[in-house]
Order: sequence, then structure tokens, then C-alpha cells
Amino acid sequence: MRRARIMAVATVAGLAGVLSFHTRSAPLSLGTPAAAPAPSPSSTGATTSTTAGTGTSGAHGPTSPTTAPTTRSATGAAVNYNYGILSVQATVSGTKLTKVTIASIDDGGNFRSQSIDQQSIPILEQQALQAQSANIQGVSGASYTSAGFQQSLQSALTKLGFH
Repeated sequence: MRRARIMAVATVAGLAGVLSFHTRSAPLSLGTPAAAPAPSPSSTGATTSTTAGTGTSGAHGPTSPTTAPTTRSATGAAVNYNYGILSVQATVSGTKLTKVTIASIDDGGNFRSQSIDQQSIPILEQQALQAQSANIQGVSGASYTSAGFQQSLQSALTKLGFH
């Protein structure tokens, strides 16, 4: 009899906890996903640009030129992630991953896939910047998108010789 009373109280307490839990969706927006563009010579390989300052003469004589780190970008392989095809562009400045974006995505207009991508891709981009590699956790509920993103990002980083 006592056990039944404890089980009833525990059940009511657990049910109250579940019913009082409220979720809210994160306000994320990627815009409308673009169709995958035709590959161009610059999108399939790494591009490099170098920025350098110039020396100036001052009261203490000429100064040596200052050089900024080399900034390089590459687009990863187009990956079929089960709901479409995506590719990731990575930008590296010196030894730091500075920008990760979607270079192209084509999900065939599938509304559910677009919705998942709009919510998960900004999180994946942030995870990559925090990890400074393609070793990311991924997003729960977006397993295919996460795996495709990770694979394309690794391809881009390999092209750049990064990690």
C-alpha cells in the first residue's frame, strides 16, 4: 500500500515536471537557399590574397614593412547529404579559421529540409569557428545536414592545408 502511494506521488511529480517544461525555437534566418552554381575554376580550388602594409619614415628613420597574415579561401566538395547537395567555403587567415559559410546548397525546394537547414547551418558555422576545424558536434535533428557540412568543410580545409 505504501509503495503504491510513493509511485503515485512520483508519477504526479514527474508528469508535472514534463508539463511545466516549455521550449522555444531560436530565431534564425538564412534567407532563401540558393541553387548550386556551376563550378568555376576559382570555386574548385584555393584562392589566395595577400595584404601588406607599407613602411613609413618618421623621426626615428624608416620602419620595416608590416605584413598582415595571408588570407586564403577554398570551397569544399559538393556533398550529397541525403536531402540535397551542399558545399562549404572556408576562409583562413594565417593559422586561424576566420569564416565558414555555405558556398552552395540545393535541397530541391523541400520545405522541411529548408527549415532544418535554416536553423542548423548557422549553428554548424559557429561550431566550426569555435573548434577551428571540421571536428564539430553537429546539430540534433539535423544529422544529415551536419554530416554533409562536416564532410564539405573538411574538404575545404584540406585544400587549404589547414589542420
